[in-house]
Amino acid sequence: METHNETKTSNKDRQSTKAALIEELLRGCSTEQDLFGPTGLFTELKGAVMERLLEAEMTEHLGHERQARRRGSNVRNGHSTKTIETESGPVEVRVPRDREGSFEPKLVPKGQRRLEGFDEKVVALYSRGMSTRDIQRHLRDLYGTDVSPELISRATEGVMEELRAWQSRPLDVVYPIVYIDALFVSVREDGQVKKRAFYVALGVQADGTRDVLGFWAAASEGAKFWLSVLTDLKNRGVSDVLFICADGLSGLPQAIGAAFPNAVHQTCVVHLIRTALRFVNWKDRAEVTKALKTVYTAPNVEAAADALDIVEARYKTQYPRVARAFRDRWEDFVPFLSYPTEIRRMLYTTNVIESLNAQLRKFLGNRGPFPNDDSVFKLLFLGIRNAKLHWKRPIQWRTIHSQFDIYFEGRLPA
Repeated sequence: METHNETKTSNKDRQSTKAALIEELLRGCSTEQDLFGPTGLFTELKGAVMERLLEAEMTEHLGHERQARRRGSNVRNGHSTKTIETESGPVEVRVPRDREGSFEPKLVPKGQRRLEGFDEKVVALYSRGMSTRDIQRHLRDLYGTDVSPELISRATEGVMEELRAWQSRPLDVVYPIVYIDALFVSVREDGQVKKRAFYVALGVQADGTRDVLGFWAAASEGAKFWLSVLTDLKNRGVSDVLFICADGLSGLPQAIGAAFPNAVHQTCVVHLIRTALRFVNWKDRAEVTKALKTVYTAPNVEAAADALDIVEARYKTQYPRVARAFRDRWEDFVPFLSYPTEIRRMLYTTNVIESLNAQLRKFLGNRGPFPNDDSVFKLLFLGIRNAKLHWKRPIQWRTIHSQFDIYFEGRLPA
């Protein structure tokens, strides 16, 4: 049995051998490029280790070592050279071949040109809003590797599979609030660049947490399109929604009536104010905004109507469209006035989804026209995954939930 002193001496010998080996390897390396460059020490070591593992795989496949007695007719038959993309750059390796051509390497399967981890790196760069050209330049500058656009597209193709699974996943039975908003993105279609609307639905769950329920593309709005969106949510398990908040989307009220007849449709008050101020001179906007505040902070519908009459009388000559903007959307504007202040704050604006869309625009902003809808969906999905890391539930959610339970008795899950 090895004694404690013998073990201690053995460990010292191993440490000494390791230090001598490292010293030998580092001899002649004086710069960062010598260590980590495309032809540096670490790249060579990685290639050498990969070749050693491939040779071990071949030995296992044939059943005998090189120069040993054969076990069957199959033998080694030279090597082929292959360049593999890795996280630290391209590595050239010699892949052993056998005479019968039956050898299938596990480390680098036939047809594979990159090791696991390379795709994740490309996807990470892609999800930060970098274009294909940016990723090419980044990989070239950092790792000395020239990657084709096709390779980058293939590396991100796995995202589409995740996206399809995510877009069809089961949803909660009830959502207290669902916000809907649009992003407009330039997409090539029939040889022309057109603005396409990509709609995002953000749901507030019964515990106050937020979740993006899905996104859809449409050339134009309409009741038929919105009914297909809401039907998709129903098919994925949603049976009830208390409030659906959106900004004047054409055809949405009719679709809500057909799909979720018990849901309350609330238009975004902030968007209404912006519409009302569109033709107001800059010097008068602060004053008009203050006057409109008496309308949307009124204690009830009757008081809001009286406040709007006052605003209309005050500005009907100079700015007649101010009051008209509210009157044209009155039925969609007033629902939130029937609820307590805490619920109102969550309903009168779609800022929560606009904040999400602002983050998504950062991903989309650096890109030129997209080749198709899938390329937009792919990036939106990655952007949503990143955005969710910073989401928090509303501070007063316990109070809000209790109020929902009173106003919509029996509709929230226990």
